[in-house]
Amino acid sequence: MSSDEIIVTIERPAASPSTPVLSPSAAHLDALESEAIHILREVAAEFRNPVLLFSGGKDSTVLLRLAEKALRPGRLPFPLLHVDTGHNFPEVIAFRDRLVTQLGERLIVRTVQDSIDRGRVRPKHANQSRNAFQIVTLLDAIAEFGFDACIGGARRDEEKARAKERIFSFRDAFGQWDPRRQRPELWSLYNTRLDPGEHMRVFPLSNWTELDVWQYIARENLELPSLYYAHPRRVALRGGALVPVVDTLEIADHEPIETRVVRFRTVGDISCTLPVESPAATADEVVAEILTARISERGATRLDDRTSDASMEERKRAGYF
Repeated sequence: MSSDEIIVTIERPAASPSTPVLSPSAAHLDALESEAIHILREVAAEFRNPVLLFSGGKDSTVLLRLAEKALRPGRLPFPLLHVDTGHNFPEVIAFRDRLVTQLGERLIVRTVQDSIDRGRVRPKHANQSRNAFQIVTLLDAIAEFGFDACIGGARRDEEKARAKERIFSFRDAFGQWDPRRQRPELWSLYNTRLDPGEHMRVFPLSNWTELDVWQYIARENLELPSLYYAHPRRVALRGGALVPVVDTLEIADHEPIETRVVRFRTVGDISCTLPVESPAATADEVVAEILTARISERGATRLDDRTSDASMEERKRAGYF
């Protein structure tokens, strides 16, 4: 080495204790949360009369927490709406009412039974699944209150038809969805223009997965209906599925009934929602369970997706959420 050469040593500064290093999962959840908050604020700014659909399920509970973060400290600038099939789990309805009361928000409830009583819906028999009948009740509620945007907790990972959804999903004057008429959403820019009678369905959790939802529940320490965690329940064995023993589901004589420790991955109409055998009693245990699950949330637990005459896409085209 000649006398003209200089050796320079560069030392990296030690990480500042005041600047925490986020784990990939924490950074990922922060990004999803930030996107959802941006979408909720966009709805509040752009629409005249929006509403947030709240059933008491895990996705709508996460959505409600995000709305609090986006729009508090005042009351939310829109009411909550639940389309009640009348065949909901009582634990979920009790949780719904308790949480709404705690938050001091306005809850509108419209029931499928009212639609039946008015002749708007005609079930084939008393115990028929009412899940698809929510279409009529929801569209009637939208017309009754003049809602121009309905915020919901649907996610793209739930089902292949949902994967076609935009975050701002346009519905025509009949409440119908046409995937060919959806608007581009480049650079997170949303076209919210509507003509009279049209409305938008908005999905702030579009890019979330079931795992993301549960990791967020664990991080935020969110309360949920007890059905989401392991509990003993009488179930009938139907092929490879467990069917809850309830008044609204017929159990065949050849289907044995047992008491098993189960939980529900999703809580919808009792007549079409199946439990899964599970020991997971906490949110962290559910997260660990989902990491090894090989069947999708709806594929494992929604009887209507297996037995309905109409596909999810056909139901969505008719106005299903």
